Amino acid sequence: MKMKYIGYIVIIFILHSCTRKTETFQKEVVDTALVNGEQANECYVRSLNFVKGWLTKADSTSGLIPTNLTGKIDIWEPCNSAADNYPYMVLTSYLLDKDLFNGRMLDILKTEKRLTSRVKSLPDTYSFSKRGFKSDIPDMNWVIFGAAEYMKDGLIPLCEYIGKSPWTNRMTEMLDDLSEYCTVFKDVDRMGEYMVASEEINGDLLQSLSRMYWMSGEKKYLDRAIEIGDHYMLGSCDLVEKDYLRMRDHGCEIIGGLSELYVTLHFVNPEKKKQYQAAYYKLLNRILEVGRNKDGLFYNAVNPVSGEVTDNQLVDNWGYILDAYYTVWMVDKNEKFREAVLKSFTQLYKKYRDYPWEGTSHDGYADALESGINLYNRESSPVLKEWIDSEMKVMFKMQHENGILAGTHADGNFARTAIMYALWKSQGACINPWRNDVLLGAVKNGDEYGFVLNAQNDWEGKLVFDTQRHKKILHLPIDYPRINQFPEWFTVKDGKGYLVVSSQKELNRIYTMEELRKGLPLKLKANETLVLSVCER
Repeated sequence: MKMKYIGYIVIIFILHSCTRKTETFQKEVVDTALVNGEQANECYVRSLNFVKGWLTKADSTSGLIPTNLTGKIDIWEPCNSAADNYPYMVLTSYLLDKDLFNGRMLDILKTEKRLTSRVKSLPDTYSFSKRGFKSDIPDMNWVIFGAAEYMKDGLIPLCEYIGKSPWTNRMTEMLDDLSEYCTVFKDVDRMGEYMVASEEINGDLLQSLSRMYWMSGEKKYLDRAIEIGDHYMLGSCDLVEKDYLRMRDHGCEIIGGLSELYVTLHFVNPEKKKQYQAAYYKLLNRILEVGRNKDGLFYNAVNPVSGEVTDNQLVDNWGYILDAYYTVWMVDKNEKFREAVLKSFTQLYKKYRDYPWEGTSHDGYADALESGINLYNRESSPVLKEWIDSEMKVMFKMQHENGILAGTHADGNFARTAIMYALWKSQGACINPWRNDVLLGAVKNGDEYGFVLNAQNDWEGKLVFDTQRHKKILHLPIDYPRINQFPEWFTVKDGKGYLVVSSQKELNRIYTMEELRKGLPLKLKANETLVLSVCER
């Protein structure tokens, strides 16, 4: 979007927690924030185009989204349509089009629940042409797999960002009903194209159960997670003693899932955590020994017993594995694990630009970029930032004019990662209502945050600031990195005051956390640039 603005308003102030800036430095901050705003806006426009494109492909009778636009255009699958595509249509509309969010997105949820729930609330594959289930008899392995994927990949991210909603209720009912049919999923090595189904399903469940335990406070979820943990850490399924360990998608979930249980036990059951520690360290250390290339990136699969690399392609979701290492470092302070994270950044910009993650798949790029964004939130490496900014442009080129990418369920992951990137570029803040001619960008400058808005046409609305969602929604004791989370950047905190200094002088005062959470009322005239500096009191 071409920007026109009258000029920069220089904000210079003194506060005990904020340092005085020169006019030149302030102009640089505004320039950077405006560039960030352009990048965020492109992400949002593309994400909304993705939603609109896919809605044209919905089944005309049910309104449900097909798995893909080729071989599976006649079916809705819990493990694909529901897990990967639909949830990020929901999140996109939540941020950018509230009418769509409260209308068609909610209607799809109600329809999906009514038509596809087969074993109590647990969904099964639905055929549009049959107007019923694809199979005459449910295969419980696939029903369990579909529910586990739907919860972990799709519903948990929605719950973490939006808070309590009908999507939270859908996840809770499935998680509760699943306990009647599966506690620990065992002894299934392959289901269709999925090579380590037991590890994927148990990893999914560990993530869902651990987060639901914190969110609800109900011990039954932790007890179920411990059953799975005992199976791997104390039981007969020692992953280091197996001849195949898959570390790419559809395998790495167990590594991250165990880390979520481990950090949970650190706070609520230290003795149980101690029982797991040796076995979990053994797994993590063995992966570092035989599972990485010289640049610290992971191979798709290895034989932990022999040390042989059984699939030497590189994992696109490398950050999903490193999330586990960083989580354990946060509670145990084992520097070896943090160093493993930092090592993975060093050669990204030099050697892994335009890299064929998953061949040339946009999904490979989405997962690789999510990996980087989530870890950059914890470790602000300049090399990592350069790589993310560079590779987002590569992923953008994979989108067609109609908004669709590959025409598969993985198209939703494009929007997921684009939204993560946009929220970074606005430091977590959003405008309501969103319009594509209004830019919002932000930049962190020490303890001070600069927010810049520019409107092509008159706009009135609110600038809404992010909160510590890991505390307020999930009730986590620490914000450990986790798969498909939307990282927190600038967040307003309970009991704190915030000084706002703006180019609109009437906004200048100290605000409470609650005022900024509800949103700062703003008016912009056509071609006006509004600059705000926010500093915790």
